[in-house]
Amino acid sequence: MKKRILIITTGGTLASTNGNEGMVPKLNSNDIFSNIEGITTYYDVEFLELFSLDSSNIQPEEWQLLARTIYDRYLEFQGIVIIHGTDTMAYTAAALSFMLQNIPIPVVLTGSQLSILNPIADAVENCRCAINMAGSGVPGVFVAFNRKVIRGTRASKVRTISFDAFESINSPYIGVVNSNGLDISHYTLKNKEGDFCLQDNLSTKVFLLKLIPGTDPNIFEMLFQMGYRGIVLEAFGIGGLHFERRDLAKAIGEAIHKGMTIVVGSQCLYEGSNLSVYQTGQRILQQGALQSHDMTMEAAVTKLMWVLGQTDKKEEIERYFNIDLVGEVNLPKESKGCYI
Repeated sequence: MKKRILIITTGGTLASTNGNEGMVPKLNSNDIFSNIEGITTYYDVEFLELFSLDSSNIQPEEWQLLARTIYDRYLEFQGIVIIHGTDTMAYTAAALSFMLQNIPIPVVLTGSQLSILNPIADAVENCRCAINMAGSGVPGVFVAFNRKVIRGTRASKVRTISFDAFESINSPYIGVVNSNGLDISHYTLKNKEGDFCLQDNLSTKVFLLKLIPGTDPNIFEMLFQMGYRGIVLEAFGIGGLHFERRDLAKAIGEAIHKGMTIVVGSQCLYEGSNLSVYQTGQRILQQGALQSHDMTMEAAVTKLMWVLGQTDKKEEIERYFNIDLVGEVNLPKESKGCYI
């Protein structure tokens, strides 16, 4: 009996055609199906046209709509594929990972760098990988791109025009396509640790701030006055920031004292932060800042949005950031624990 796969279309380059103002997502499910019909031979495929947007226009409201749609229909299918634009795919994948913890089926996001109508596009190959991953029986949220499968909280778009657009940051690939077919590395998988339930509350009042030398400390007060509840701060190197002349550590402490949550990581893509190494980092740890360790920027932002959607209690927020929920972080041994 064929496995049932739901393909949710949301727009993106894969579904785009040329318009008066550039590429616009206009292709419908029939257009897409006609180009991947051969791939679906071994599956019972159903399409759902949820919305049609350039992924730059996909925001937390669309993440919630996707999560609720998946929750409403996951019992009908053995796997789900989401066709999505590449520019914010990593954000959507990370957000869905937190909202759909312990989902018992594969949810796989894919897209392409060229429209599926282009004869040299990567679209068909990416759909092939995504559909096969959706039929693998491996639960979780993933990104399938350029013959690689990446955990949803570890994917990041690192190239703008290459077909090899996505990379798995600080974590091995979940699987690759090679002469063995879809070769899944089962040792990389995270065990299911509870029942599946929809947890789709999010706070949109989260800001990402990348430091430059000379950043004005007053920006933290400005963001507080604008109503932001949390900041993900990309600091220098392993987690440094300046406190001479412009005392960022003091400003961070004042913001935390007022009730903001500030999560600090590194601007470096690989290997992560460790604020305990240098004086500059220790100063903000003493102020109550949290660490993102080796999380991607997309995972750190969406985790903070998700955590602030669950609670506003400082102790609970801190505990959430001291556990690995969905494979988003490798924590130092002394930080590992369980959230109760």
